[in-house]
Amino acid sequence: MKNLLLLIMAVVVSSTAVAQKEVGGVTLPATQKFKEHTLHLNGAGVREKLWIDLYAAGLYLEKKTSNADEVLNSDKPMAIKLHIVSKLITSDKMVEAVTEGFEKATNGNTAPIQDEINTMLGFFKEDIKKNDVFDLVYVPSKGVIAHKNGKERGVVEGKEFKKALFGIWLSNRPADDDLKKELLSGK
Repeated sequence: MKNLLLLIMAVVVSSTAVAQKEVGGVTLPATQKFKEHTLHLNGAGVREKLWIDLYAAGLYLEKKTSNADEVLNSDKPMAIKLHIVSKLITSDKMVEAVTEGFEKATNGNTAPIQDEINTMLGFFKEDIKKNDVFDLVYVPSKGVIAHKNGKERGVVEGKEFKKALFGIWLSNRPADDDLKKELLSGK
């Protein structure tokens, strides 16, 4: 009986380990359900700057891939999860970093989507604390739905905006090259 109990516990522990991924001291789930869409963790990593972990990020897709262009050009549901792991992240610093990310992702051509960018930046203007979690979920018929700590903050429409937003992490000029590789690891 004791051996059976140990076997059951081992199976539960091993299946839980597969069901999630730990990065940056936080655990990201292997799947996320956003309304009727179930998305799977494609890859996860940590955004670092000057050897300081800023946030853990996870890329969620319907089907795993290591192809950034496929993700950027896809019109399928997807999400980026950002879990703040540093007390150094403030609202002002997040707005600055996201603004810079849009500049890089669009090669400086933000004008066509500037109104959409401004709307997204507004979601980061509220006080940001360690352990806050942002889910930026693209739903083709709706746009990017922004959540903070599980609460919907708003929607930004447009596939070109979605491409630029996900380009912050996946474009040819990503926020962090190592993080891009991790997000596209497909595991």
